[in-house]
Amino acid sequence: MSPLEPATAPTLYFFGVTTGKSSIMKVFPAWAKRLGLGDAVIKGVDFPLHAAADAYRSAVAFLKTDPLSLGALVTTHKIDLYQACRDQFDEIDRHALFMGETSCLSKRDGRLVCHAKDPISSGLALDGFLPERHFERTGAEVFSMGAGGSTIALTWRLMQRSRGADRPARIVVSNRSPARLEEIRRIHADLGSGVPTEYVLAPQPSDNDAVLAGLKPGSLVINATGLGKDAPGSPLTDAATFPERAIVWDLNYRGDLVFLDQARAQRETRDLRIEDGWTYFLHGWTQVIAEVFHIEIPASGPDFQALSEIAIRAARE
Repeated sequence: MSPLEPATAPTLYFFGVTTGKSSIMKVFPAWAKRLGLGDAVIKGVDFPLHAAADAYRSAVAFLKTDPLSLGALVTTHKIDLYQACRDQFDEIDRHALFMGETSCLSKRDGRLVCHAKDPISSGLALDGFLPERHFERTGAEVFSMGAGGSTIALTWRLMQRSRGADRPARIVVSNRSPARLEEIRRIHADLGSGVPTEYVLAPQPSDNDAVLAGLKPGSLVINATGLGKDAPGSPLTDAATFPERAIVWDLNYRGDLVFLDQARAQRETRDLRIEDGWTYFLHGWTQVIAEVFHIEIPASGPDFQALSEIAIRAARE
């Protein structure tokens, strides 16, 4: 990461891996105009996967002290950045504190605030495509590949006792390394939801294939690994078989999207419902923009639909 230069206009940063390829670089200027953000700009900052702690700390220290640097959306590095920079935050919201991750940094009265917005944005995205009372009606399960911040947020949402009977019959989380599995296991234990949950070390895609084969019909299968966007490939092999009537969700919307192609190849034979990460992208960004610029952005209705249409047009340009 190159040293950051002092901002000359109100600036929102995007801390990621391949930020220049994201649609937000085209979408934000169009949204800024619609939302009345004046001359606000967006700047991408790329870190390698699991970057050194000093790299995260340097970026956060800059953000904290530079007057026109207003905040940041964090993707991919949500857990690593939180762990490296926790002592640099003046405030930490309850979701970030509980989950040990951050997806949004903002400033309030000169104080740097750490937020975890994924529990909100993931819930909004899920509510947009899950059939009503899906888990209650079907007894379906959830299999999320990747034990990072997105899976932490999604499983937290699905485990809430406020959902009543509409919770998964079982949740399975897989990951290629054991450390992330132990962290999410700890978080789930603290939540005490009562939803049966399994943690699978899956260093090879074939390990995920084996889990997939044991899922109930109608289960929700999620690619939360970043494979297909931050790195090439899929967490599954081409030999994997999806459950009948599964809902297949790739949190990615750009990249080689091999996981989505694997699902589409079985759409008809397995009667699959397939979702990409576009709506998740919209909610994730609008939640952060609202926080960083201290404005209200509706999560549904005509105004949100207008932002969605602006984003689609801008992304195509």
